[in-house]
Amino acid sequence: MNYIYGALLLHSAKKPIDEEHLKKVLESSGEPVDESRVKALVAALEGVNIDDVISKAAAPVVTSAPAVAVETKAAPEEDEKAKEKKAEEAAEGLGALFG
Repeated sequence: MNYIYGALLLHSAKKPIDEEHLKKVLESSGEPVDESRVKALVAALEGVNIDDVISKAAAPVVTSAPAVAVETKAAPEEDEKAKEKKAEEAAEGLGALFG
């Protein structure tokens, strides 16, 4: 998955997605580089319009679900604790991306 993320990072930076650039991205992230996987990904992405693929993949999925309204009222103190916990979890997730 990191190889694909690396390719998407190069694409968003308007850099060519080739073996040299992809290896640099993977090495800078501390990812062990597998030459055959790099070559396979670069070959697989050759001629692919990444913007088109992303736009099709990001299309919303329409589903019908029963409408159920459930009203809950949390105490302001509990609500604040939940927000803090979510912020901590998000920070931990970001930390995992960078090492």
